[in-house]
Amino acid sequence: MLTEKQLDRYADVLLWGLKTARTARFKKNDIVLVRYNMPALRLAEILYAKLMEMGINPVQRAMVTSDMEKNFFLLSNSKQLVFQPPGDETLYNNLNGNIFLHAPESITHLKNIDPKKIGRAAVAAKKLRDILTKREEQGAFGWTLCVFPTEELAKHADLSIKDYSDQIIKACFLNKKSPVSEWQQIYKTAMSMKKWLNSMKVKFYHIESENVDLKITPGEKRRWIGISGHNIPSFELFLSPDWRGTKGTYFANQPSYRSGNYVTGVRLEFNRGTAFKIAAQTGENFVKKQLSMDKGANKLGEFSLTDKRFSKINTFMANTLFDENYGGKQGNCHVALGSSYSDTYDGDPKKLTKDLKDRLGFNDSALHWDLVNTEKKRVTAHLQSGKKRTIYENGKFSY
Repeated sequence: MLTEKQLDRYADVLLWGLKTARTARFKKNDIVLVRYNMPALRLAEILYAKLMEMGINPVQRAMVTSDMEKNFFLLSNSKQLVFQPPGDETLYNNLNGNIFLHAPESITHLKNIDPKKIGRAAVAAKKLRDILTKREEQGAFGWTLCVFPTEELAKHADLSIKDYSDQIIKACFLNKKSPVSEWQQIYKTAMSMKKWLNSMKVKFYHIESENVDLKITPGEKRRWIGISGHNIPSFELFLSPDWRGTKGTYFANQPSYRSGNYVTGVRLEFNRGTAFKIAAQTGENFVKKQLSMDKGANKLGEFSLTDKRFSKINTFMANTLFDENYGGKQGNCHVALGSSYSDTYDGDPKKLTKDLKDRLGFNDSALHWDLVNTEKKRVTAHLQSGKKRTIYENGKFSY
């Protein structure tokens, strides 16, 4: 597990992430929500004190337990399923920051719950997420999150709790005297890489590996972003493509846990932007139901690449935050089905209306599900000039 010193460093990194992720600076009396699962209580206490010292007004919320969440879906009637607590909308309309400490005591407790019920609850909660998206576009809100090691996560990753904790310590530089300095250096290098990627006028990207042959269209007014403080750790660079140009086959060779369901070998075939053929080696029925959650759930919201020179993560962690940032021998790419990120818009985000998002092909959905491929691969940018340029090969950007 993490020592008191490592927890203090973790809190400092999270605050760096929160400040970096927000375009406007935090000021005294801003409101920051700290959400946490109970195993991460000590980390939440340390963060609470640091926020108070900054002059911030922290609002703390313990997440529902596994048993509570299971009973919510088992026992809720149609009205309870979509119920939103009074006051949440007011809070979200005034939030300046959000830190989530993910420390699940179970990741399989929802495996027998009807995915349609989970989908309906997610759609009902989307209104609150939309509020935060708009506030973030206005520069008034920033967020970050992390994973705290638990026995449950370690078990499903087939690791000891010590080995699981060591992966977190290594990935987040908590074994360094100044982890924040390490993140600042990676942030600086990533800025140069993003500038290089964004200098190209790209018609489409072609991703090729043993089981992937996919073409993705970035679309108009897009930019690569990433390593921005939003996730701790985060080593990915990504964009939200114009979903309408997606064509070909994608395969996720890395397992995934979602809403208590274990999924392996997801294979998707796209035409005209829509996944028209969906298969999986394990959990296929669940995958199909998730991708029918709403009209945007079977379309791309994100395309991402991780450079193995950044990421020290080299094993499956049974958690998307770490698994989507896998470094290993060949790095990784992943796509997300569902909602897109408006901050990949290369323009004034305050002017990014719903109509403009639709026109530019930004996908909208209550779903956002990252599916990871760690195979040896090449990503080629087909430029508008007719030339081609390899931007990623053998786990590294060709920068």
